[in-house]
Amino acid sequence: MPRVLITNDDGYRAPGIRAVAPAIAGLGYDVLVVAPMIDESGVGSARAGIVNRPIRTASDVENGVTFVGIEGTPAIAVTMAQAGAFGAPPDLVLSGINRGMNIGVSIFHSGTVAAALTAAETGTSAVAVSLDSEDPLHWATAATIAGEALGWIAGEPGGTVLTINVPDRPLDQLAGVRHASLAVNRRTRLVATTAPSGEPMIALERTPQAATVPGTDEALLAEGFVTVTPIVGIREVRDDAAATALAKRLMS
Repeated sequence: MPRVLITNDDGYRAPGIRAVAPAIAGLGYDVLVVAPMIDESGVGSARAGIVNRPIRTASDVENGVTFVGIEGTPAIAVTMAQAGAFGAPPDLVLSGINRGMNIGVSIFHSGTVAAALTAAETGTSAVAVSLDSEDPLHWATAATIAGEALGWIAGEPGGTVLTINVPDRPLDQLAGVRHASLAVNRRTRLVATTAPSGEPMIALERTPQAATVPGTDEALLAEGFVTVTPIVGIREVRDDAAATALAKRLMS
């Protein structure tokens, strides 16, 4: 069976990773768990300070699985594992189970999703799995979905990435599984404000709830569907208009 790296951005002691790792190991996969020591939510693909710096680690064993925590981000965990810092590099990567949904275009900032995209940089397929609750009850549902998704991407071209959101429901109460487009996030917005100390600060502000767009991850998740969205990392636009225009300006 393939070797699977399991990571997250909630920390190596988070309940999501503690629930999914034994479930994946139980399917026969060779499981390697490496994740941040602390909550690194929202760090995206940050890897600052990774080169020529010793990285502190910690570990413990639960349900027969060794959980390794690193002083770093999810992207660093993936990079280290792929470089062979914890034995043989993984064949697949599973990021999650994240506490809370990862929907819409703002997944660009998600440490959970960024871990999967970091894996894809070197041709490793990956799945990011998130559970639609800040206080989840049904980790087992998401773990089952994660196992099935790993089985699928194992047969797909290297570098395949899926981001999956799972309703916080028992498995038999799911509405189904649907392909979903990314919603344009409107639930909250970032606003500039001033801290009591007088320093500038960013605050999160709720926005009036707009109607959801049918077929998006936001809409389908609210209807009880597991949402599946294939994603790609940074890709160039095959259009030389900008370079041609700049060349003309410089040469005129």
